Amino acid sequence: MERGRKMPNEAEIREQRQRAILTLLRRTVVRRQEELVERLAERGFAVTQSSVSRDLRDLAVAKVAGRYRAPAAPAGSDAALEDVAHYLVEAKPAGPHLAVVRTRTGAAQTVGLGIDRAAWPEVVGTVAGDDTVFVATTGAREQTRLLRRLHALLAAAAADVPVANLR
Repeated sequence: MERGRKMPNEAEIREQRQRAILTLLRRTVVRRQEELVERLAERGFAVTQSSVSRDLRDLAVAKVAGRYRAPAAPAGSDAALEDVAHYLVEAKPAGPHLAVVRTRTGAAQTVGLGIDRAAWPEVVGTVAGDDTVFVATTGAREQTRLLRRLHALLAAAAADVPVANLR
């Protein structure tokens, strides 16, 4: 070890490992945690499957359509939704304070997280199942705004164009 350089502590090693996991998930298809263990070992990280499982949970990684997906983007970012727009199927009202968002099978958790991370002011919260997300809004006017944004995402995804700033 070089003189004056200290060894990384456990938290620093975990942070480096988690950055490596996110990089791997964004660049390659990973279907099993064991694959991540092997790929991390190739990069010098001695890690167990249980550690990888905890890292995936801590990083809010979702398994969608049989593969692990890194979270979209930081909170308050429409980019969080750009990464998940292609999972949307439809969005419609369900009363004055609730919207129902249908997704591809297995993608609702990812879409719900994207909506939460976008931090749109009209959204109170989300509840996601397998292919459906319930989105609570603060009122009818806010629900209309939410549905406009979601329909714009649907249109952008269908046209395969980048999502414009929907704020």
